[in-house]
Amino acid sequence: MSRTDMKRTLVLALCALALLAATLVSGRAGAAELLIISYHDIRDDIARKGDPDQYAVSTQNFAAHLDWLAGHGYRPVALDDVIAASRGERPLPDKAVLLTFDDGLRSVHTHAFPLLRAYGYPALVAVVTDWVDLPPHRQIDYGPRMFTGDDFLTWDQLREMQASGLVEVASHSHDLHHGVNANPQGNSTPAAVTRIFDPERQRYESEAEYLARIRDDLSTSASLIERELGHRPRAMVWPYAAYNSQVNAIADALGMTVTFDLEGRSQAITAGMHGNGLHGLARLLLFDNPGIDDLAYELRHDEQLEGMRALQIDLDYVYDADAAQMERNLDALIERVKQIGPNHVFLQAFADPDGNGSADALYFPNRHLPLRADLFNRVAWQLRTRAGVKVFAWLPVLGYELPDARLRGSLAIESSNPAETFRLDPFQPEARRIIAEVYEDLAASSYFEGLLFHDDALLREDELADAAPSTPAARTQALIDFTLELRDAAGKWRPKLQTVRNLFAAPVLQPESEAWFAQRLDAFNAAYDYTAVMAMPWMEGSARPQAWLDRLVKEVWRHPGAPERTVFELQTVDWNTGRPIPADLLKAQVRRLQAQGVRHLAWYPDNFIDDVPPMSDAREAISARSFPYLEP
Repeated sequence: MSRTDMKRTLVLALCALALLAATLVSGRAGAAELLIISYHDIRDDIARKGDPDQYAVSTQNFAAHLDWLAGHGYRPVALDDVIAASRGERPLPDKAVLLTFDDGLRSVHTHAFPLLRAYGYPALVAVVTDWVDLPPHRQIDYGPRMFTGDDFLTWDQLREMQASGLVEVASHSHDLHHGVNANPQGNSTPAAVTRIFDPERQRYESEAEYLARIRDDLSTSASLIERELGHRPRAMVWPYAAYNSQVNAIADALGMTVTFDLEGRSQAITAGMHGNGLHGLARLLLFDNPGIDDLAYELRHDEQLEGMRALQIDLDYVYDADAAQMERNLDALIERVKQIGPNHVFLQAFADPDGNGSADALYFPNRHLPLRADLFNRVAWQLRTRAGVKVFAWLPVLGYELPDARLRGSLAIESSNPAETFRLDPFQPEARRIIAEVYEDLAASSYFEGLLFHDDALLREDELADAAPSTPAARTQALIDFTLELRDAAGKWRPKLQTVRNLFAAPVLQPESEAWFAQRLDAFNAAYDYTAVMAMPWMEGSARPQAWLDRLVKEVWRHPGAPERTVFELQTVDWNTGRPIPADLLKAQVRRLQAQGVRHLAWYPDNFIDDVPPMSDAREAISARSFPYLEP
């Protein structure tokens, strides 16, 4: 090779390296990871653990957090940096961190602000404008005690912190930091996402009334901040992280194009995000006065390795025509779930008293089916707040027995098997509209964190030959696409919903049976957060249940990524005999599945009325606690 050729080769190589480096830098700039930490009160007099105010952090621990973050390469950023990165104007640094303080407590000025100045950390302070400069005669029930004006920031203090260049003020609403009446039973849920129930008029707020109330509140808050601080807020921090796409649109229109929640701990900030609004940014909520060991654990542990433990529960067991008995049933359910300690409950939102697998009525106000009882919202909220679990609403995909016989007949799938679950035809626009509105109505009336799509979402090869796609894979995908439409319909009122879909075991064990079900594991794992495989050997008529389960696990593991997304859902009753599966056998199944690498487990049914499976055995088998047994 000549010198000229060598020089040319070297130049080309250097150019290639420069291009690669530029690409890597551009990639980092386009998708920088942002950690956001949520603080509330910073005080000196906080118990090391178990303080009555679980969201308070001691001044000593807060200073230690700042020191640890600085020492481990985290780079503080302001809201302005996040917005600029989302517009592609300048990239965020590696390990960017944004600090936020909610509720506008006085300690932000007296305790946090001096440390922010010392460490050079910017912060976003979200204030409830109705609480700023709180008059002497008013008190706010803040949980551990009543708070007065001495506990909240003043406008002068906010002006001082803003003038430092370190603090930007966001809205935390004007007066939405409280609960409102959410149902006829008198439960209180977050004001920003609840259609208020009026017991005197026996009606809920209309959608228009609800949105007008939120718009008035946010407009008042933004105007007060502008009047007192000289500019309108750019961010809205929703109280209790409770929001939906409709109220985010209101915030957008008022100039608050950045909103936050409390799910997760970080997210990628990419150029171009700001055009769609920086909504629902994840934050790590600190509670129980964490030290640096606790903070390090929260930032380092892999959330994907956490296993699901779920009970699938029939709301039909809670319902009773006698209101007093229904309350006793609800108390029994909450106590059982609390004692067992799962981390998820799949809660039935439809009434199926005849047990045929389709919905005769619903447990929430809606436009299309009878309301058996306005019950789902109450039970879901009690499970979340009293038992501490995530609630997934369990609904049919196609199985709705519409009360209008003519309409029901015209939209139904005609099955050659009279024992088949009644289903509506998903290829008829009218049926799709009705079902989507059912999901939207559920989300408008209730608080939940995910959806479980029922096992009625199947399509036989001899059904709807003229309307359905011709190949099994295409029919499978058509039903998947429809369920995602239903998720989006519910997502209008409940953002970031996780999804689980029931899958029969046959398509796993006999892939050719996709033709008979329009279901396939790899397609489900690609579409949903989790696939709940019905690991139910007695339902499948197996004479050797454990060998059947072993084979099921082996077949599931053939699919890439299956351990992260597959829930093995066991049966607790042999429906052929009507007898419960012995508790020792259930526990042995759980242990064997775990030994084979199964991460996510559920079972159905969980009979809290008759204590089946027995609570002590259930706690041992399916608790999400590291130590599931009763304390001595």
